[in-house]
Amino acid sequence: DPNPNPKRNPRIMEITALYAGLLGFWYLILTALVISTRMENKISLHDGGNTEMMSRMRAHGNFAEYIPYALIMMYIMENSNSFFNNAGWLHTIGVLFLVGRLLHGYALAFSGNNLHFTRPMGMMMTLTGFSLSSVGCFVLSLGVV
Repeated sequence: DPNPNPKRNPRIMEITALYAGLLGFWYLILTALVISTRMENKISLHDGGNTEMMSRMRAHGNFAEYIPYALIMMYIMENSNSFFNNAGWLHTIGVLFLVGRLLHGYALAFSGNNLHFTRPMGMMMTLTGFSLSSVGCFVLSLGVV
């Protein structure tokens, strides 16, 4: 029986769904920070010249720029019938994205210091996850695995 648990939809990509959910919670926090900073400083549009607003907007925007594409690549790999549909591989990439975005977002949205060590570390982790995902998707496109 290909689906031993009839309540479980076999088409749901559980690992990608896990990281999508966790990352979604972090995105809500970043969104709430932007909204609260706007309200506190009565900033309707843009950043109002407020450096805290600028940093929080970039944390939010940077997340929105990276994570959708990251999750699409994870979904492609998890949906494949190859080595890249491997729990260890997918969790490694998911953790790199999750921790990388947490560190980067913390540096911009909470620390008030864009040079905080967590920002470059977060970017390194995110870019490592992107590199691994890009290689995985590219290799899948060649049909060699």
